[in-house]
Amino acid sequence: MTETHGNALFLILVLGLGGSFQAGFHITGLSSPSPYIQRFINSSWHDRYEEPPQPQTVTMIWSLIVSMFAVGGLLGAVSVKFISGLLGRKKAVICNSFITVLAAGFMLASKNVNSFEMIIVARFLFGYSAGLGMNTHLIYLGEISPRKTRGIVTLTSATFTSLGKVSGQMFGLTEILGREDTWNILLCVPALFSFVQIVVLPFFPETPRYLLIEKGDDKACKKALQSLWGQGDYQQEMDEMLTEQAAIEAAPPVSLLQLLRDRTVRWQLITISTIYCCNQLSGMSTVSTFSYDIFLEAGIPKKKIRYITLGLGVAEILTSLTCGLLIELTGRRPLLFGGYGVMSACWIFVTVTLNLKDSSYWVPYITVSLMVVFIMFFCGGPGGATPTLNSELFIQSNRMASLVLTGLQRWFMFAVMGLVFPFLIDALSSYLFLLFACVCMLGSLYTFFLLPETKGKTLLEISEEFKAITVCGKSFAEETRTETRL
Repeated sequence: MTETHGNALFLILVLGLGGSFQAGFHITGLSSPSPYIQRFINSSWHDRYEEPPQPQTVTMIWSLIVSMFAVGGLLGAVSVKFISGLLGRKKAVICNSFITVLAAGFMLASKNVNSFEMIIVARFLFGYSAGLGMNTHLIYLGEISPRKTRGIVTLTSATFTSLGKVSGQMFGLTEILGREDTWNILLCVPALFSFVQIVVLPFFPETPRYLLIEKGDDKACKKALQSLWGQGDYQQEMDEMLTEQAAIEAAPPVSLLQLLRDRTVRWQLITISTIYCCNQLSGMSTVSTFSYDIFLEAGIPKKKIRYITLGLGVAEILTSLTCGLLIELTGRRPLLFGGYGVMSACWIFVTVTLNLKDSSYWVPYITVSLMVVFIMFFCGGPGGATPTLNSELFIQSNRMASLVLTGLQRWFMFAVMGLVFPFLIDALSSYLFLLFACVCMLGSLYTFFLLPETKGKTLLEISEEFKAITVCGKSFAEETRTETRL
């Protein structure tokens, strides 16, 4: 491996640990210390008001602590266009890391000053940093990678999300930091990586695409590409960027509202929205957040659940790494429709095994096996392929607005599932998972029949393929010509 290729790999590592890793960690990291935090709420309230709080009060405060992460994430996703455009990609990532460090300060201090309000503030800041960081991470990856490696580089975003999830589960073990005296330290672990990012990232270049397209500096663009990927002229990549720049001069960066009104990207918007909704409603976020409740419902002994959950996290990270080898070999489309299809079948069989859990002692472990298969096909399919679509379906002028849209969807759906799932599982029991099966089947059918393959194609080529999509025997281009004549 050359030194310059090592530069690119090290940058990908630094970006990942300060980016999507953070969101993955906080999704699972709150599960283990939850009883300790609720006891802290009780004691903090009692010390302040000299009387124990009502159970409804504790539940309300706990719900705020849980939900503030999603609220912050939603606002972070909305602000990505403004901050990335104002500061540039690199400075936006560095500033976002400062927010994580600030949040860790609030979390550490909360226990010493006996304030549950500081936990709420810290969770909001962690969420804001995660929402902004996931999108800036994807933007940075998409803009530093040559076309031939674009898929596998942007895929690392999903890999670091999975790494964050398994790290949250691992650090939450009682043997490590999952204890009553260390829960506030546990929730600050990601800030260590953000601090590393603050120290290291200034030594790396700004993204080549940003330098050429938005700054007009072709020499700095070429120097950045060579610094990251080795000596070469990279003329093909720069020509592609210049072609895109010409399109941007005719169509400057748009707002979210303008993007939603733009009929020329209608199919791209429908596609990315459908895939993100299917990902969030497929049941994967539910498995990550409520794995304890699911396995308890399945009949797994309580003492084994935490270690089984850690095993699921390990399966997730290993599959994400494997997907990196597959995505450039098979393309994006087969991973999406094949993954959704198998996931749908898994939920159907999970429903069956949950209804048969009392028939034999080994049936609950069949449920666990099905969950492992589900996670493998999610991470090796939709979970791994979706991040690449963000940088492949939209030209530079539309990309920021599209990331805001997908960020809004991701965090809104995450908040909804977090609030609704406990009520749904009480009302529907095991049959809830049939709803997830239907969503996964919808994702499989949509991506099989309507999603063009994006592997190895320029952004303009991909745009032309979307325009050629036919529904009821008529393509979008034909509809547009008809409307123009009218």
